[in-house]
Amino acid sequence: MSAARRGEATGKIRSGTVRRVLAFARPHRAKLAVFLVLTVIAAILGVATPVLAGHVVDAIVGGRDAGLVVGMALLIAAIAVADAGVGLTERWYSARIGEGLIHDLRRAVFEHVQRMPVAFFTRTRTGALVSRLNNDVIGAQRAFTSSLSGVVTNVIQLALALGVMITLSWQVTLLALVLLPVFVLPARRVGRRIANLQREAATLNSAMNTQMAERFSAPGATLVKLFGRPVQEAAEFGVRAARVRDIGVRNAMATRVFMTSLTLVSALALALVYGLGGWLALHGELAAGTVVTLALLLTRLYTPLTALANARVDVMTALVSFERVFEVLDLPPMIIERPDPERLPAGPVSVEFDDVRFAYPAADRVSLASLEEVAVLDARGGEQVLHGVSFRAEPGQVVALVGPSGAGKSTIASLVPRLYDVDSGAVRLSGVDVRDLGSADLRAAVGVVTQDGHLFHDTIAANLRYAAPDADDAELWDALRRARLDDLVRSLPDGPETVVGERGYRLSGGERQRLTIARLLLAQPRVVILDEATAHLDSESELAVQAALTEALAGRTALVIAHRLSTIRTADQILVVEDGRVVERGRHIELLAAGGRYAELYHTQFAAEEERREPDPVIEVLDSAADVVAR
Repeated sequence: MSAARRGEATGKIRSGTVRRVLAFARPHRAKLAVFLVLTVIAAILGVATPVLAGHVVDAIVGGRDAGLVVGMALLIAAIAVADAGVGLTERWYSARIGEGLIHDLRRAVFEHVQRMPVAFFTRTRTGALVSRLNNDVIGAQRAFTSSLSGVVTNVIQLALALGVMITLSWQVTLLALVLLPVFVLPARRVGRRIANLQREAATLNSAMNTQMAERFSAPGATLVKLFGRPVQEAAEFGVRAARVRDIGVRNAMATRVFMTSLTLVSALALALVYGLGGWLALHGELAAGTVVTLALLLTRLYTPLTALANARVDVMTALVSFERVFEVLDLPPMIIERPDPERLPAGPVSVEFDDVRFAYPAADRVSLASLEEVAVLDARGGEQVLHGVSFRAEPGQVVALVGPSGAGKSTIASLVPRLYDVDSGAVRLSGVDVRDLGSADLRAAVGVVTQDGHLFHDTIAANLRYAAPDADDAELWDALRRARLDDLVRSLPDGPETVVGERGYRLSGGERQRLTIARLLLAQPRVVILDEATAHLDSESELAVQAALTEALAGRTALVIAHRLSTIRTADQILVVEDGRVVERGRHIELLAAGGRYAELYHTQFAAEEERREPDPVIEVLDSAADVVAR
């Protein structure tokens, strides 16, 4: 069981959590110093008012000069004004420190998640991950910013009030402190209970957010409508929402009962002070003003105690949120960039696989059970899927990867842009291991077009410039023209500022694919990977996409993955991949003549098409690309 799981099981905060929170506060030391000074001043001003009030009462009872009473009243007013000003300034510093800490934490988590391998995102439920960056961080922010000033202020005010009360009457002070254990013991027990409720609430909120994120996406909503389950979905969501409601009620009631109990104890203590103090005053052992001062100071004693008890609950809640965020930060990224990366040589790029062996990471290396919303992580994984793959694509060559589904073709392609690192062997670009290249250099060199090219819910221009932020309008339109999209974009009311919708669903499949190709053209990579780039397209869309691919392949080294073997007949080299191994290699004619696995696949899939002698647009595109390179 992990440390996080043990913490959840026992209801305790993991050791080291507070130290890690304080580490995020280190850059804010100057603001913290000013804040502490203001806190001390505010605490002193808070205790001064009751002392002056007691002197006013003594002055009135003693029949002293009215000017003295008025002067002390004005002094009390001045202290109130100063206290208000100090309080506002103190709150500003508290907010700046708290918000700054949360900003640093949120950014650290976002940057860390960006460095996680693709396997992390394929296993993690998006809603659960967003909940960590949203609900948990906001929970930590709310408790931290509201409690930071209160804890320090109340501790100092409590110490000052207690000191003054002892000097005035140790008997009354001792009696007032008799009920102190009633504050401390419930605070410890209720703090743990509310922390447990907060953990449960965070888990339930995460599950509810995940369901919303999945069902509100375009594919999820379509699936619900196609299979006619909106009523069942609403019922299931209602159950999750009811659990969140119930845990919220339990949390609210636990907190309210606790605070009511503390307020009651404070009122009882005040009655004791008036009783004993009045009795001493009647016997001439205390002045009437001293009794008033003690009563007012008691509020400065028990109010901080009540606030500190509540702050402990807030701090426990915050630490639970911090723990859940740190749990994500503790997942080590599998792709680590060298501090002194090598540079990729200029010019055309070769791609080389040298005895590459690879296994997808096991779940415990890339995921968390709480992010997958399961009790125990899947123990499977870690089995080798590539076994000694070796080949070389010379600069400007087209190398095709063919074979059955699950053979390892996409896995091979994913190692070139370093979505994963090999377990042994090496993947090299122009002789340089991709693990030795900087991430920016690698991204600039390698471009990928998949069968499901992703687009953000943003404008066409923003989606294009995601690959080339500095591209000007002329370059953008040139990429659209070469992708055969310029006429379509010009016909749109907002042109390139048209929003494409979530995942680009406002465009057709062929239009989305051409837009991803335009994005690749704008990036101008030297290596292009096409992973089933024309799958699931109709004939008309395929023609337009293949015309755009002619531009994308021209003069570039390319790895092409295709199930349709007719699309890669003009490739410079064809690799037949089965069970993570290259079992055949050669050109189309050579492999057909060999009569091996490639010939078997080819004749099985396309015998009928060969008999019909229908022209294949993809073959024409690859032939055109070859002609462009030759010229």
